[in-house]
Amino acid sequence: MDFLTLFLIYLCFVLAVTALLCLCSGRRESFLTRSVNRASQVLSLVVPTQLQRVTHQALHRLFHTRSCLFVVLHIALQAAVFGEYTWEVFVYCWELQFHLLPLLLPYLLLAGNLGCFLLCSRANPGNIVLVLFENRKKKCYKSHFLVLSLVSFAGRVTKSNAASLVKVYAYDGVLFQRGLVCPTCTVEKPARSKHCSVCGTCVHRFDHHCVWVNNCIGACNAGVFLLYLLSLTATAGAVAAVTAAFLIQVLLLSNIMHGTYLDAQGQEQPVEIPFLVQHLFLTFPRIVFMLGFVILLTLVLGGYSCFSLYLALTNQTTNEWCKSRRFGGSPHLPSEPCDRPVVYKNIYSKGIWRNLKEIFNPPTVLVRKKK
Repeated sequence: MDFLTLFLIYLCFVLAVTALLCLCSGRRESFLTRSVNRASQVLSLVVPTQLQRVTHQALHRLFHTRSCLFVVLHIALQAAVFGEYTWEVFVYCWELQFHLLPLLLPYLLLAGNLGCFLLCSRANPGNIVLVLFENRKKKCYKSHFLVLSLVSFAGRVTKSNAASLVKVYAYDGVLFQRGLVCPTCTVEKPARSKHCSVCGTCVHRFDHHCVWVNNCIGACNAGVFLLYLLSLTATAGAVAAVTAAFLIQVLLLSNIMHGTYLDAQGQEQPVEIPFLVQHLFLTFPRIVFMLGFVILLTLVLGGYSCFSLYLALTNQTTNEWCKSRRFGGSPHLPSEPCDRPVVYKNIYSKGIWRNLKEIFNPPTVLVRKKK
């Protein structure tokens, strides 16, 4: 049972690494960080300088600049999975007279996921601001008209809207201080905002920069991003469920579960689960491999979706969650007395339903246009 053993070892390794990264992500000086730094120092003595420079440039280009590589990889993986699902699983299930709705459910979920993916990745920062200025030139509004604008999908902070965005959220005095100026954008930083070094701009209610959609997740696309995660998890789960149902149906029709086989010593043994997995892998190798991949993907995406849903229900961002965990290592603020501990409290949570409403309908900025 080499295949099953190796796959289980691989699955446990990936899940263990993912859990370790989640546990250590919020700690300033974690064991994982120290280990990586020490390993880098050791490797720097062995790896040639030129190779180090090329590797550093490649990693910087991948994770610190806007690149379409992960978007292409994202689309390629979906195309590979649904290509295998369409040409083999769907055809076999149709021949076995499966109900049509379960077979079409992954395609319906994929359509919704692609829609959310496009909304997240194709956000045009400053688009609404430009439209407002064009409308102003054409005099398409009446005097003293209140324009409700969210200043782009991701909520980009610019010099023209910084003064208005400062009024949206209160400063908690712990994670966000009043009067701080972004040294790059030279604008006052609104509460809950952060400068994204990848996009090169400040983002209102900054959550994180997602390489898979090649864009920042901010005030105006956080709800769409949550739907994107949930739909992607549901899509992978639906593909896994239909594929597993097909393989189980094949086993039931072949009646192999009630049979026997000869082991390496020539003794007759009853069929067990490891033998069934090996039999399916030898009969449908690509389908079984795809099933293992989508199961792993469902587990990873499901965990991240639950974390994102928790942040939405508590009205937090990933940036604020990480900062609040790191803040536990700092006993006081620079402006506070050393003997006065500061306790972080989330002042932005307004209850579950109001928090969800804010995610999908974020607070707008009132901009009064004069005649």
